[in-house]
Amino acid sequence: MSKKSIIAAAFLVMFAVAFGGILIASFSGIKPIVANTPIDFKTTPPIQSVNPTLKGLNEGFVEISKAVTPTVVNIEVTGNSKGENSPHQDIPFFFGPDGQQAPDQDMPSKGTGTGFIISNDGYIMTNNHVVKNANENGIKVQMNDKREFTAHLIGTDPNTDVAVIKIDAKDLPVASLGNSDDVQVGQWVLAVGNPLQLNSTVTAGIVSALGRNINIDGNSYAINNFIQTDAAINPGNSGGPLVDISGSVIGINSAIKSQSGYYQGYGFAIPINLAKSVATELIKSGKISRGYIGVSIKDVDQKEAKGLGMDKAQGVLIQDVLKGGAGENAGLKVGDVILSVDGKNVNAANELQTIIGQKRPGDVAALKVYRDGKTMDMSVTLKARDENQNAASNTTPKEESKKSEPSMKSFEKTGFSVTDLTGSQKEKFDVSGGVYVTSVKRFSESFERGLREGLIIIEADKKSISNVSELESIINGKSKGDILVLKVKTEQGQVRLVAIEIQ
Repeated sequence: MSKKSIIAAAFLVMFAVAFGGILIASFSGIKPIVANTPIDFKTTPPIQSVNPTLKGLNEGFVEISKAVTPTVVNIEVTGNSKGENSPHQDIPFFFGPDGQQAPDQDMPSKGTGTGFIISNDGYIMTNNHVVKNANENGIKVQMNDKREFTAHLIGTDPNTDVAVIKIDAKDLPVASLGNSDDVQVGQWVLAVGNPLQLNSTVTAGIVSALGRNINIDGNSYAINNFIQTDAAINPGNSGGPLVDISGSVIGINSAIKSQSGYYQGYGFAIPINLAKSVATELIKSGKISRGYIGVSIKDVDQKEAKGLGMDKAQGVLIQDVLKGGAGENAGLKVGDVILSVDGKNVNAANELQTIIGQKRPGDVAALKVYRDGKTMDMSVTLKARDENQNAASNTTPKEESKKSEPSMKSFEKTGFSVTDLTGSQKEKFDVSGGVYVTSVKRFSESFERGLREGLIIIEADKKSISNVSELESIINGKSKGDILVLKVKTEQGQVRLVAIEIQ
């Protein structure tokens, strides 16, 4: 084919395509757009009369945001940090600065958190975990109006995760602190903070639950009594306020429960009444001097209540009493159940911790205690925590058993096996009698209730146990459905109760 023929053929194809497009447009009714033709945008809302309830809620959120946001600050922290909790587990965890979890070794870090102003001369409340690793002069504060300050650390309290910092300024907008004791499940709340480097972010939700014990770091002295909310909380929100519909701060946003490390609907805030008492003392003295009863405690469940002779599960069970502590001096014993403190009923360990945690050494706590079917009033003069306190033991080492071979027994009713103690075991556990748990059948009643191999059983149903035959006698006297209450001791000297239903 000649060059001229190829050009002619290409021209015919282009013409056919263009002509076909014109025909299609003509038959389909499509008309060319005329340039500069104005569009008549619709501006009339589809709902002319907005529901007054929705309108009021909308205006309320706007009003709250305008009132609270100026009192919230962005905190930038530089320092050394060390990884503690992985965000890729379905566990509650505290955010570090900016929510970034550091490696397992100390290394320079930089991140952001949130705080809110509690005095017009520059005191700011935030979380301990936001500022705890800050270098000297490593805490920078940016106000809502973009002013920047270097803050100095006033004090921290790891047991409540509260910290106070201060900037040198005057006439600052101050957050109003509410009453967290009046908070109810279901009420509207707003979280204000600086998540994911997005300053002055406001999210809304409700209070999902109260008194959550999320046991973040396993610290037995930590006060876990959180307000749960579904208002979105993300890395960077830590230390920011959770406010009610009046704009009053009812909590400090501190942690989430998440598989990814980001918002999944479960956020936790420190009740402001607790935080306020901590902040007051930190500002006054730079540290916390907290009173302690000196007992190990847990919630009472139905089986424990039945085993202790109670008609219903209530109160807080004393698992162990520290030697020389305030509780021992007041006469508290393992197996006692604390029903109320200062006239206020307590039905969870974290409720008791929160009340006592706001008292100081030397303060007196009035307790109502259940023991052996009776209730009694007891007064405990609180003491400061002694790092060297050891668990109390009601027994002391005596002569070793002369038995050459310890007897062994398996109890099908309970799912565990025991042997008599050897002389070395008595010495190791600092006991004169008891039996050694050699095995616990997996997923048995005893296993589910927390009994484990390697523990020493020193009492059963409040009767001291010297050997296997004494324990066997008590268990044989039980029928199906009865409760066996064991006092056990660990090698570390910790004592606790285990309530087992006979199968």
